[in-house]
Amino acid sequence: MADSLLKAVDIHKSFAGVHALKGVSLEIQPGEIHCLAGENGCGKSTLIKVISGVHAPDSGCIEFDGKRLEKITPIDAIMLGIQVIYQDFSVFPNLTVMENLALNTELAQNHKVVSWKRMRRIAQEAVAKINFDVDLDALVATLSVAQKQMVAISRALMFNARLIIMDEPTTALTRKEVQALFKVIMQLKSQGISILFVSHKLDEVFEISDRFTIFRNGELVKTGLTSELDSAGFTYYMTGREFTEKKFIPETIGEQPLLELKGLGMEGAFEDVSFKLHAGEIIGITGLLDSGRSELALALFGIRKADKGDILIKGKKVDIGSPRQAIDSQLGLVPEDRLTEGLFLPQSIADNVIIAEIDRLANGLSVVDRDKRAQEVDNLVRRFAIATPDSNNAAQTLSGGNQQRVVLAKWLACNLDVLVLNGPTVGVDIGSKHDIHAILQDLACQGMGIIIISDDLPEVTQNCSRVIVLKGGRIVKELSAQEADERQILSHMM
Repeated sequence: MADSLLKAVDIHKSFAGVHALKGVSLEIQPGEIHCLAGENGCGKSTLIKVISGVHAPDSGCIEFDGKRLEKITPIDAIMLGIQVIYQDFSVFPNLTVMENLALNTELAQNHKVVSWKRMRRIAQEAVAKINFDVDLDALVATLSVAQKQMVAISRALMFNARLIIMDEPTTALTRKEVQALFKVIMQLKSQGISILFVSHKLDEVFEISDRFTIFRNGELVKTGLTSELDSAGFTYYMTGREFTEKKFIPETIGEQPLLELKGLGMEGAFEDVSFKLHAGEIIGITGLLDSGRSELALALFGIRKADKGDILIKGKKVDIGSPRQAIDSQLGLVPEDRLTEGLFLPQSIADNVIIAEIDRLANGLSVVDRDKRAQEVDNLVRRFAIATPDSNNAAQTLSGGNQQRVVLAKWLACNLDVLVLNGPTVGVDIGSKHDIHAILQDLACQGMGIIIISDDLPEVTQNCSRVIVLKGGRIVKELSAQEADERQILSHMM
C-alpha cells in the first residue's frame, strides 16, 4: 500500500464527560475516495473537526503526508491542503459567485484596492478546474443546492487542496445532481486529490468509494475495501442490528377510498392527476425534481391551492385551501424540510409532539390540562421510541431520525385518516430509516392511508403497494408492487 496521505491514530475526544471518540483511527491514501459512515451521533463530525483543526484531540495523533502534526488550527489545515465542505457549504448567499470565489484570495494577498478584473480572472480559473458552467455575477442565494455545492468545491480547489472532506454531500440533491457530483469527484480523484466522503447512503457508498471506515457509538467497528462488503454487512456494522428486507403487502384494503383525486391540477406544476387511496394502503409517488411531486404534496395540504379538479375524502368532495382545512379533513403532511417546515426547533420535544392536538388537551377555559398533556407526551415519546433523556429538551437537540419521529408523533396524535410524507427519510441514518418505515407500515395495517412522495427508489419499492410515476407534472405510469422495481420506475421517470 502506498504511503498514507492522512493518518488519524487512536483519537480520543470528550465533551463535558461525553466520550465522543473512543480511540478511533482513520487512514486515507493519495487519490483515494474513502467513505466514512455511521449513524448520527457516532463521532463522524467530531473526527472531521479534529482533522481540520476545529477541535484538539484529548489524545492520539494526526499525521499528514508523513509528518506528525502536534498542533493544528483550521488555517494550518487549509494551508496543508485539507478542505472541508460542510452540509451548508459555508457560502455567502448575499454575494455573487465571483465574490464568493475570489474574496479569500484577495484577503490572503492583502490587496488594498479591489480589482474586479483580477477577481473575475480568479473566479474563472476556479470554475474551470471542474468545468463548472455558472454565471459569475449571479447571487449565490439564487443558485440551486447543487450549484452552491459546486461553488464550494471550486473554492476548495483554489487552495491547492489535497484532501477534500465532503460531509453528507448528497442530502439535498436529486439523482441527476448526484451523478453530476460523482463525475466531479472522479475527476478530482484522477488528479490525485483524496476525498473523504461522509455518508450513510448505501447505494452511494458502493458506487463511489474505494475503501470505507464505519463508526458506531464513537468507536471504529470496521474498515476495508468497499468491494469486499455487501449492503447487509454494511447495515449491520453501522447499526449493530440485522434487518430483513421485504416488500410491504397490505393486510386488508378498505372498500371505500379514504382519498380520491379527480383531474387535480395546478398551473405550472401538475395536470390531470387522478388516483384513489384506500385504508391500509401505502402509495408511492415518485419523479424527478421538476415532476410536480412536491407541489402535489403542498396542494393536498392546502399550502398551495389546486386550481383544477376535485379532492374527495371518504367520498365527500372537500375544498382544501389551507392547512387547517386539511387537518379538519383528517389529512396531515410530513414536509420535505422538517427543520424549517415541520418542527419548532427551539421549543421542547413535548411542545412539538402535542402542538397539533393542543385544543383537545385544553379544558373549557382553554387552559391546557397539565396532567393530560404529560400523559400524552409520555405515550407518544414511548410509542415512537424518541431517544431523549427528557422530553422538555429542545427539538434541535435530537438527531435527524428522532426529529422525524417527533413530526410523525405530532400527526399521529390527531388520529388522521390520510398521511402524506414528502421525503420521509431524507437525512436520517439507516437504523432510523428502517424504524420509520416499520412505523408507517404498522400505521397502514391499522387502517390509515399513506402516501410516500420520494425519489429514494429503494424506499418506494420496499414500502409501497402501488407506485405512481410523475413526469412533467403528469402521471405517466402506475405500477403494482410486483412490477415496481427500480429499473422499471427509472425508465418511466427519465
